[in-house]
Amino acid sequence: MSHNVDINNRPDYDHVIQDITDYVLSFSVSSEEALDTARNCLLDTLGCGLLALRFPECTKHLGPIVQDTLVPNGARVPGTSLSLDPVKAAWDIGCIIRWLDYNDTWLAAEWGHPSDNLGGILAVADHLSQVKISKGEQPLMMREVLEAMVMAHEIQGVIALENSFNRVGLCHVLLVRVASTAVVTKMMGGNREQIMAAISQAWVDGSALRTYRHAPNAGSRKSWAAGDATSRAVRLADMSMRGEMGIPSALTAPQWGFYDVSFSTTNKDQALKPESEREFSFAQAYGSYVMENILFKISFPAEFHAQTAAEASVILHPKVKARLSEIHKIVIRTHESAIRIISKTGSLANAADRDHCLQYMIAVPLVFGSLTAEHYEDSFHDANPIIDELREKMEILEDKRFTAEYLEADKRSIANAIQVFFKDGSSTKEVVIEYPVGHRRRREEGIPLLEQKFKANLASRFPNQQCQTIFTLCKNQAMLESTPVNRFMDLFVIA
Repeated sequence: MSHNVDINNRPDYDHVIQDITDYVLSFSVSSEEALDTARNCLLDTLGCGLLALRFPECTKHLGPIVQDTLVPNGARVPGTSLSLDPVKAAWDIGCIIRWLDYNDTWLAAEWGHPSDNLGGILAVADHLSQVKISKGEQPLMMREVLEAMVMAHEIQGVIALENSFNRVGLCHVLLVRVASTAVVTKMMGGNREQIMAAISQAWVDGSALRTYRHAPNAGSRKSWAAGDATSRAVRLADMSMRGEMGIPSALTAPQWGFYDVSFSTTNKDQALKPESEREFSFAQAYGSYVMENILFKISFPAEFHAQTAAEASVILHPKVKARLSEIHKIVIRTHESAIRIISKTGSLANAADRDHCLQYMIAVPLVFGSLTAEHYEDSFHDANPIIDELREKMEILEDKRFTAEYLEADKRSIANAIQVFFKDGSSTKEVVIEYPVGHRRRREEGIPLLEQKFKANLASRFPNQQCQTIFTLCKNQAMLESTPVNRFMDLFVIA
């Protein structure tokens, strides 16, 4: 009787792990567009975090695990007086960044929010800078933060181009964990072996079920999951810097590796993948493409597949606001991803459920002419039954062209079209928005609005003079790049 025996020859690291490592070690960020976009991404991401501090459901998660803990050279959490160890600081920064679903977005075969990685990057950079100063050394400069952001965006975004984790039930935050781990291990001074070891650990952490993003379980975990992922990355980086061994074939090991365990799962839309198709597919090498093409959420704190729908609803608001009771139906043409991810009928249980509901994010601006974070709260929803009345009158249709152009590399559109029909047989014109204001194709229009958003978010937390100082620095590329990280973080402290 024969038995299968494991062959215990330790392999080289998987090529995916090696490629990520070689990228962060050798790539020089020279694209002025990428660095300029990273600067705009930095100010927008921090602004989103500052705005989230107005919400107690967010702030209850912040602070040290053990109350009143004092951390030498602690990393600061912008907009607060907190100074924490870099692992918890990464969690807190990541949490406030993502809480309102208002930071940047990347849409491809997989989705995600690459600026989620800033939690780990900023926490590590602030802590390292203070440690270096305490030793009489030069601190890290903000240029290094921007470069780390470009690289983290690229790792997360390039993997996402052709590899759909959502189709096998996994959440995009696992890519935050991988990307953050790679860049923060490098920031800590990791060599090639240490960075590969850390990345392998990030893959072995494995499954991040996305059930908390969908009916019937949608809830607030989606607002802190990325903070958890980038914090975990800092922990794994620290362990690897202390000499923790890696797992070389974390992805490819037969039966036990990520591909066989987590990337071959079937669901109703997809048969079990053959073995030859379980490995990741890559459309291009790592560079600075993702940062250059990142999507900003400028007008609405809403899941990105609904951004153009919300914009169309605002345009329709003046034409329907006096005729809400006369509406017979509302027809929405959209793309397949929006239908699969955020189209919902039935009751919505909480704010997180509502900001992932396409119909809700259309109904609110149709009625009120705007869509803000407060519009998702229970008190607002409960006071306005017209919202659910309109949701029940919506018909969601897939437009095959919208679906195709969503994935085309030279377009990456996120199109939605809305038309309102009244009981007397009349109707509005159909409003079609193919590219949101945060798209690369609308940068000239979008960046001034992004800066206005940042100013408003600063004003939600700081006095006027402090707001002006921060904005002036963030507006100046050369000045920002040459600013020590600890000095930059000083500006965001509340005494």
